[in-house]
Amino acid sequence: MAVHLMSLARRLRRALGTDAVVTEEAALRTYECDGLTHYRVTPGLVVLPESAEEVRFVVRECADAGVPFVARGAGTGLSGGALPVAEGVLIVTSRMRRILDVDLANQRAIVEPGVVNLAISQAVRPSGYFYAPDPSSQVVCTIGGNVAENSGGAHCLKYGFTAHHVTGLEVCTPDGELMWIGAGKAAETAGYDLVGVFVGAEGTLGIATKVAVRLLRAPQAVVTVLAAFRTTEEAGAAVSAIIAAGLTPAAAEIMDALAIEAAEKAVGCGYPQGAGAVLLVECDGPAVEVVAQVDDVETLCRRTGAFALRRAADDAERADLWRGRKSAFAAVGRISPNYIVQDGVIPRTRLAEVLHDIGELGRDAGIRVANVFHAGDGNLHPLVLYDARVPGAALAAEEVSGAILDLCVAHGGSITGEHGVGVDKATKLPRMFSADDLDTMQLVRCAFDPRHLANPGKVFPTPRLCGEQPRHREAEAVPAVPTGTELW
Repeated sequence: MAVHLMSLARRLRRALGTDAVVTEEAALRTYECDGLTHYRVTPGLVVLPESAEEVRFVVRECADAGVPFVARGAGTGLSGGALPVAEGVLIVTSRMRRILDVDLANQRAIVEPGVVNLAISQAVRPSGYFYAPDPSSQVVCTIGGNVAENSGGAHCLKYGFTAHHVTGLEVCTPDGELMWIGAGKAAETAGYDLVGVFVGAEGTLGIATKVAVRLLRAPQAVVTVLAAFRTTEEAGAAVSAIIAAGLTPAAAEIMDALAIEAAEKAVGCGYPQGAGAVLLVECDGPAVEVVAQVDDVETLCRRTGAFALRRAADDAERADLWRGRKSAFAAVGRISPNYIVQDGVIPRTRLAEVLHDIGELGRDAGIRVANVFHAGDGNLHPLVLYDARVPGAALAAEEVSGAILDLCVAHGGSITGEHGVGVDKATKLPRMFSADDLDTMQLVRCAFDPRHLANPGKVFPTPRLCGEQPRHREAEAVPAVPTGTELW
């Protein structure tokens, strides 16, 4: 360990305690990657604070020493967003797991960043409320990481992403100051939407130390339907028909044959034999409305080619239907020793075309691709399968993975829907944004973190030096406004 890190570790141990600072090589290696295991960096130092004040102390010490830092929650991210810096500090917020306040009258809760996503709903369910964003990893992922990546989940079709359910944040700025942004418990606030800037910034603007989240009333009725199709094209057509009919299900998820095979081997979900794709549609709301919606969904599925339909009769059957989808990412390990989880977005109307093109990419490269995705909002999660023991296989998988993102952009979509950019997709950002766009974004980053100490090397392919002129153009002179001219 470098001398400056050894000195920093001693200061942090004196303030936070010995067990809050990790310096042993073997222990440090357990933090070398997030859920994207393809990229690995052993951090110089790991710190586990237990409060906002301790986070502030750690960040101030880093700022004073000029040491970069990276915030990490449960490490379930899939873009390398929590990848450590070799000579930096990894600040792990998993010990900050208190639900600080539940205010049902205002439908708000204030939680620490280490609170597990599902724990919020579990805490308020007896009172008839829930927290809507539900990533597939919700039993382990934490709110701090959800805020960093703007996570979604199966029910984002109706309820939206993390950004739609965070109303305020206490953040530790990169120079070690605690500040509150957003409305918190209030319905609205004035001024710039700094919460909107911070959510999804992947820890490049600071660390969330408290999060105010929106609580929703639990729906009166929830019904889940599983429809089996011969092809993914038919399943995609069913989703398009459902949305075109003016229906807004809570969720509309598709798994293809390869993903179904993996799920069956892992959890024995019992999906219909011979299915080339299954579509899970969940409707919730007032009981009368849900019954009518489900009837319409089933009619549209039959019309677009469904050969089998199952309607869950109760919560236990709902859980059975969802078990395969919820386990899909991990289940792929049953059919492939290695895989890359990709995350792109396309317009719903291009589903059939893009899925066909993804299949062609895989066949041309000799790579299998399993597809699991939020069909309702066009958020694809192709799983690119490979065996790292085979020479060249990892590189071929990376090329297919990148080509899938190129496809998404070419069809008017995005390189990420909910997993973030991190290190995995930083080089793809210029496919979506011009040099002017990227410079403007980095001006925002420079306003928060002029020294680039907060999660450096993430999101942007080439970070700009704060204070420099844009590299691609000369600064333009702003013409003076003639006296008496009114600006509208």
